[in-house]
Amino acid sequence: MEEAGIPTVVVSTGRDLSAQVKPPRTVFVNFPMGNPFGRAFDSGQQRTILLDSLRCLETIAKGGDIIDLPYQWHEDFGMNLGSGYKSGSG
Repeated sequence: MEEAGIPTVVVSTGRDLSAQVKPPRTVFVNFPMGNPFGRAFDSGQQRTILLDSLRCLETIAKGGDIIDLPYQWHEDFGMNLGSGYKSGSG
C-alpha cells in the first residue's frame, strides 16, 4: 500500500516487536495484547485512539519511528469478561 502512495499506520501493543519489524508508521498503546483500541464496547476510547493514530500519519516523519500514545490500562491485566469471571482472581 505504501508503494502505491497510500500511507499506513500500525496500532501496536507490542513495542519491542514493532521496533524489530519497523513498519512505516507505528503508534504504541500500552494495553494488553489483542486490545490495541482498548476495552470492548468502549466506543469513545476506541474512536479517540483511532483518530490519534490517523493524525500520526501527518506527524511521523521517518520510517520505523514509533509514537507512544498516552493511554493507560486502568485495571489489573485480568479483564472483566462480564460473566462473573475475572482472570487472575482466586
